[in-house]
Amino acid sequence: MYNQWTQEQNSFNVAINADKPMRWKADIAASVDQYNCWFITFAPSAFRETRGRTVEKVRQDLDTTLHLRNLTPAVLMTHPAVLSTLRMSTAPPLARDRLIGLAQVPSSLVDVLERGKLPSRMPEALLAQALSRLCEIIIRLVDEDLFPWLVAQYEPTEADQQRTATVIADRLCGSLADPIIRNAQESRQLALITQFLGSHGYSQARSDSYTLLSDMPGGTFSIRRNIPVGSIKRVNIPVDVIIQPHRPTPNRLPILIETKSAGDFTNTNKRRKEEATKIRQLRDEYGEATQLILFLCGYFNTGYLGYEAAEGLDWVWEHRIEELLLLELAQ
Repeated sequence: MYNQWTQEQNSFNVAINADKPMRWKADIAASVDQYNCWFITFAPSAFRETRGRTVEKVRQDLDTTLHLRNLTPAVLMTHPAVLSTLRMSTAPPLARDRLIGLAQVPSSLVDVLERGKLPSRMPEALLAQALSRLCEIIIRLVDEDLFPWLVAQYEPTEADQQRTATVIADRLCGSLADPIIRNAQESRQLALITQFLGSHGYSQARSDSYTLLSDMPGGTFSIRRNIPVGSIKRVNIPVDVIIQPHRPTPNRLPILIETKSAGDFTNTNKRRKEEATKIRQLRDEYGEATQLILFLCGYFNTGYLGYEAAEGLDWVWEHRIEELLLLELAQ
């Protein structure tokens, strides 16, 4: 299957790793080691930085509610984003779905509120009722060990406030640990590619320097740009990196790169269809010569690699970033 894919692709693309299954296991081991080394060294600092910002947000949210002594529908109406802090103020802390079920509110309401917005189509009377039920559940389940002043009825000290905010921030960050690590890894991978391209004479394209992919200037790259696809309904597909080689191909299609990192094998297998869907949409729009290259670091097993190869995708391992030059990127 892999050889057939390679023969078909070689008519317009250079195969890098998809046609070399004999190297996959060694590359997987090297990539897992690289990810684990990064995680041990840098993940704690990324988590601490996010935790520090979260503590400040929690402090502001608690100030808004007078440290839960003034939790009313009117407060939620004015400051809907405090709800994420309120969910972590209960015993036990409440996941979104659990709060939705207990308060019997529409499934989308909690998500909208935590994004700092109010539902645009919900009648005002129904919204007021829903916010009232949310407040009732939070107050009923409040963690009294975190908010002892609610029972003893005293003014919380600065130490009380900081202690409570820190615990709630830890709860919030614990529920968001994976996204925090993913975001830190993605930023690091993009910075690594940017540095690599810069060392080979590439400059970052201005956002207004091109509209069509084929108009992208040679020797430039873009980070996190949307690409329109679809003949009937136009949608934007986000692409992490777009590179127009110094010597563009005759069709002037740039190279597209998707950064991927993973801290375990399970999630990669669950999400492996995403890239296959993306490349099919891109090739339907821009032709079979479209190249979407995966830039991999972490836990990607042979099942994942085989699936992506069968779907016409190739990849470059982060621990061999120089293989990007096989895409004819050199000056």
